[in-house]
Amino acid sequence: MAGMVREPALAVDALFDLLMPASQLVIGILVLVTVIVSVHRLFLRGPSRMGGAMLIAAAAVVCVAVVSYLVQSL
Repeated sequence: MAGMVREPALAVDALFDLLMPASQLVIGILVLVTVIVSVHRLFLRGPSRMGGAMLIAAAAVVCVAVVSYLVQSL
């Protein structure tokens, strides 16, 4: 039973746990604003640039997925 002693929680961990949802909310809002501005600018450029923009957007989604997978696997 001596191996089952839990270490006390640190105040830094508790503070980080409280701030984590707020930082995720801020990041989510910034990503949403960026997507809205990008889509608006894309529509202003017209259909001639849609193909290239879709390829760039697809590449960005794949890159984000790969980076998030690599970060989670660490």
